Amino acid sequence: MFTIIAVDISGRHRIDAGYYMVCAAASLEMTPTSIERVNEINTDAFLFNKPLELPDIVKIIETTAAKIKKKGPLIVERGDLFNLDENLSKTLFSQEIRYQESIGERKAIELAHYVSLSTRNLLLKETGMDIRYESEEESEENETDGDVE
Repeated sequence: MFTIIAVDISGRHRIDAGYYMVCAAASLEMTPTSIERVNEINTDAFLFNKPLELPDIVKIIETTAAKIKKKGPLIVERGDLFNLDENLSKTLFSQEIRYQESIGERKAIELAHYVSLSTRNLLLKETGMDIRYESEEESEENETDGDVE
C-alpha cells in the first residue's frame, strides 16, 4: 500500500457572489486498484471575484493539501490544471504532484470530487449563495421559451 492525497475542486461557475469554490484533499492508503483506508479529509472554501487562472488553482490546491497530516504525492485531474502537460504542472507546485495513473487513483479522485461537490452544495444552500448569473445566451433563451407564434 502507498499513501496519496487526492485533490478535487468544485465550483468554477459564476454565482451571485463570484466564483465560489470548494477544494477537497483526501489522504488515502491505496493499492493500484482500490482505496484501502481514508486517513484524513480536508475541505476549504474560496471566493474569487474574477475567473481563476492557473496560479489561483495552484494556490487553492496547495492551501487545502497543506492541512493534511499524512503526506503523499498530490493526485489531480489534468483538467483541474487546464490540461497543462504534467511535466510543466510539476514545476508550479512546492510538493510532488502527478496526474492520475491507475484505477485506484481514479477512484480516489472520484471520492475527493464527491466530497468537494457535496460540501460546496451544502455551503451554498446554508449561506443562500445559490443564485447563478445567467449568460446572455441563457437570458435570450428564457425570453423566447414562452413565446407562441
